[in-house]
Amino acid sequence: MEFSSKLLENAVYEVSQLPGIGKRTALRLVLHLLKQPKEQTTRLTSALVNLKSNIKFCKNCHNISDVILCEICANPKRDQTTVCVVEDIRDVMAIENTDQFKGHYHVLGGKISPMEGVGPQDLTIASLIEKVKKGEIKELIFALSSTMEGDTTNFYIFKQLEGTEIKTSTIARGIAIGDELEYADEVTLGRSILNRIPFENSLKA
Repeated sequence: MEFSSKLLENAVYEVSQLPGIGKRTALRLVLHLLKQPKEQTTRLTSALVNLKSNIKFCKNCHNISDVILCEICANPKRDQTTVCVVEDIRDVMAIENTDQFKGHYHVLGGKISPMEGVGPQDLTIASLIEKVKKGEIKELIFALSSTMEGDTTNFYIFKQLEGTEIKTSTIARGIAIGDELEYADEVTLGRSILNRIPFENSLKA
């Protein structure tokens, strides 16, 4: 792709680094921004810089937050004894949209994937196990996507909990094998949360 401007080329290159954005889409987005009032582009860049500089991760669940303790963990009406284990913030948003879960979350920050060089030490599994051992949690709900990596991560955490009395369950397989949680419709995902099954049973499936 030939560019008449080095400034344009640099902007297109940076935008194309975003996931799912190719060079042509990046060019279209950059040209669109050029047509907008300068104030609008300034607000966009300011919002991104502010996000990167000031975003925090909840000290309790590792969810993205504006403050040290996210709104979910800080809400006294939420059930602190039931924790839903998810991969990332998108899964928290998907489950919250169902309005069927009133407990807390634990965001792992990914899934165990040896092929991609992601091991247990790269996730927030250690802090999850530590929370469980404090004895305040009665049930863990595994809500990772039903992929090989998701199942591997579930099983690894399950094995780490051997010797504890905590109840473990997994969302019902109303979600197709291989599907990512964030793409499930709210009704299906909500029912999967409500109809969760003991994790041990999923190992026999």
